Amino acid sequence: NVHILGTPIQSIIETEDRKIFADRVNEIGERVAPSEAVYSVVEALKAAERLGYPVMARAAFSLGGLGSGFADNEAELELLANQALAHSSQLIIDKSLKGWKEVEYEVVRDAFDNCITVCNMENLDPLGIHTGESIVVAPSQTLSNREYNMLRTTALKVIRHFGVVGECNIQYALNPHSEEFYIIEVNARLSRSSALASKATGYPLAYVAAKLSLGIALPAIKNSVTGVTTACFEPSLDYCVVKIPRWDLTKFVRVSKNIGSSMKSVGEVMAIGRNFEEAFQKALRMVDGSVNGFDPYQQKVVKEELTEPTDKRPFVLAAALKAGYSVDELHALTNIDKWFLWKMQEIIYFYDVLEQSGGTLSAEQLLQAKKMGFADKQIAFVTKSTELAVRKQRQELGITPYVKQIDTVAGEWPASTNYLYMTYNASEHDLDFPGGFTIVVGSGVYRIGSSVEFDWCAVGCLRELRRLGKPTIMINYNPETVSTDYDMCDRLYFEEISFEVVMDI
Repeated sequence: NVHILGTPIQSIIETEDRKIFADRVNEIGERVAPSEAVYSVVEALKAAERLGYPVMARAAFSLGGLGSGFADNEAELELLANQALAHSSQLIIDKSLKGWKEVEYEVVRDAFDNCITVCNMENLDPLGIHTGESIVVAPSQTLSNREYNMLRTTALKVIRHFGVVGECNIQYALNPHSEEFYIIEVNARLSRSSALASKATGYPLAYVAAKLSLGIALPAIKNSVTGVTTACFEPSLDYCVVKIPRWDLTKFVRVSKNIGSSMKSVGEVMAIGRNFEEAFQKALRMVDGSVNGFDPYQQKVVKEELTEPTDKRPFVLAAALKAGYSVDELHALTNIDKWFLWKMQEIIYFYDVLEQSGGTLSAEQLLQAKKMGFADKQIAFVTKSTELAVRKQRQELGITPYVKQIDTVAGEWPASTNYLYMTYNASEHDLDFPGGFTIVVGSGVYRIGSSVEFDWCAVGCLRELRRLGKPTIMINYNPETVSTDYDMCDRLYFEEISFEVVMDI
């Protein structure tokens, strides 16, 4: 006789049990990918025959794509089904949609049927790679207005139909050549994508979801970022966010380096910039401090690694572009949208410009490099100089970054938040710098052997400084941490932790 707050248990069963889920979605005229729910290996093989290979197998009631994978023939499926049924009693066999675009929306609904979408995100990697393994861009960059609104309308329709109260995440497969789409899954809970959406937009999803489950209406909850608007608004972003996962596969000897439908990443980073190139290069440096950015000299071109992606795929792409592969060729090999590939090619073109400059850069070239997300050490590496020399030249020319606020309303209302990022694609600061702050440097991306315990230390330090009445600055870029909650400190810089950035701040 326990009363459950928020989303009814029935809704959770309906979204997690693949068979019931498909039936419920069909009731409102929407479609899930052609699939069948099975309970044994024999049934799985029969279902695959009816659907036609290649197929994807997924276990029900599992997290992180556990026990899932693709099968091109009976032998592969038999192996997969045996593994997956060890995790779960129900297995879903899907027709493979490999190569389609994967898009997700975060949706919020209250008990009075007020409903908004908080954030839409697009996976740079096509379908077939788990969202937790993909590079994700928010807001989506390659959808047309029509596609964006078509998926948004469907998201609201679905969340209402399932009766979700609180927060929910919906994932789509979108055909890149038509407007055909399928609903992949609905998570009627806060997932890792929700943490990302929350940090990317500044909309406090967990806080709002907790209030909603108590039966409070969306318009009655204040937007804690602006302090004036309510929680019943859709955030607008005047910047671009890129999330890249971090793998620690090199620590294991016999582990396959390939990434796919089940999750192997141990952490993730989030970078904010005013354009895709800036955010993308920042994020690549955040994942691994020894990387300069979208570096064509990190990896060799291996064609197999373009079709069968590994944890080093971005650098294989960089090397391929540098070796003269065209955008069309790479699109055919990887199924990554051409828009992203063109943007990557712009970065590689600029590498050529820097290399041909012979070590003497003009102010225009240096500014252009900074606008495209090149770090001082990256420019130094290409122009055979040193990071300090580049830094000195940059400061003499007056090329310094601007500090911008994340205000959830793209500047429409004055914001009271101190949730900040730095960019060269701007003309003024969003706030003043009175000085007298104490900087606490965060612990960065989660990896094996360095995880939440170090974030706890950083937060403990912030709390103690606050108790002593000292204003604090936090520098960190991990969306899964408490230290990157904007109310933990006086100023939060969502930035890379490197000599250049920390010294700039």
